[in-house]
Amino acid sequence: MKLAARVSQVTPSITLAIAAKANAMKAEGIDVCSFSAGEPDFDTPAHIKAAAAKALDEGKTKYGPAAGEPKLREAIAHKLKTDNGLDYKAENVIVTNGGKHSLYNLIVVLIDPGDEVIIPAPYWLSYPEMVTLVGGKSIIVETDASTGYKITPEQLKKAITPKTKLFILNSPSNPTGMVYTPEEIKALAKVIVDADILVVSDEIYEKILYDGAEHISIGSLGKEIFSRTLISNGFAKGYSMTGWRLGYLAGPVEIIKAASTIQGHSTSNVCTFAQYGALTALESSQNCLEEMRQAFAKRRQVMFERLNAIPGLTCPKPDGAFYLFPDISKTGLKSLEFCNALLEAHQVAVIPGVAFGADNNIRLSYATDMATLEKGMDRLDKFVRSQI
Repeated sequence: MKLAARVSQVTPSITLAIAAKANAMKAEGIDVCSFSAGEPDFDTPAHIKAAAAKALDEGKTKYGPAAGEPKLREAIAHKLKTDNGLDYKAENVIVTNGGKHSLYNLIVVLIDPGDEVIIPAPYWLSYPEMVTLVGGKSIIVETDASTGYKITPEQLKKAITPKTKLFILNSPSNPTGMVYTPEEIKALAKVIVDADILVVSDEIYEKILYDGAEHISIGSLGKEIFSRTLISNGFAKGYSMTGWRLGYLAGPVEIIKAASTIQGHSTSNVCTFAQYGALTALESSQNCLEEMRQAFAKRRQVMFERLNAIPGLTCPKPDGAFYLFPDISKTGLKSLEFCNALLEAHQVAVIPGVAFGADNNIRLSYATDMATLEKGMDRLDKFVRSQI
């Protein structure tokens, strides 16, 4: 059977492949320490689950509007205005099947074959694959530890061509955990406005910040940048709702209507009763976010200290999310070889940086319990010392 050509152009998710291999080993009774998961290890807060259960009991099990339940769209718009300084209304919001789906919808409605999308590396691995699927061209801009793995205004300006349609900004970042400062966001906004391109700000980790780091939504900096901004966000990371598949896209009405049309012919509405859980997440106390954030902060400190105590590894301290992104180049191994050897020899699962456009790095998630973290760091230390 001959498949569509686009299938061969897309790389299967390495993160899912590593996680699947680690899970298979666990199923065989092998003690695996996994730092691969990009999801909180906490249960969804009880009041959110109760709201979804109540909606289920009340019969909210039918089709709903493709763009999302009106009350949830209104609540998201209110959140974006009060939390982020973005003057959106419900008509500026579409509820999607996860944050990933919001980005895919955007790419589908915005990018024509040949259009260029600027993506700083390291990047979340699905960005360039989405661009490839619609025939666009990803312009990868390399960054390194000297700039905190963040694109500079000069780099962005240099990458822009007449074919540039979109710039993807991710702060806090997956995989590096780095957060752009307000000054850095302002400088990037100026370049975007001057060049008259669009920017999508992926803010899925906005609530997970440390050491006084401040999240600034780029569209809040003025009317000109606001009109050129799309916001991608969701409930997965902050509220530990990864399996609920609840995300959203916010932006100009024309784009949101187009995304709703696409969604109407692909997935239709997001699970109806789940949306009532999301509504409660937004409208109830946010203390549950802080409890999880504090636990992440403690783990971050332990993993950061342990990593930088291992000869041959160097790692900047992240300002957000729940990842560390150490440089492994001194081991002489590239990332996939490193990760496979580590998993086979010492039963520790981490993600190769090549998946994120950085083959000299690996990504570790500290969204796991402290006992696993300490044990896994002991094993990683032993492995690296055997390589140098």
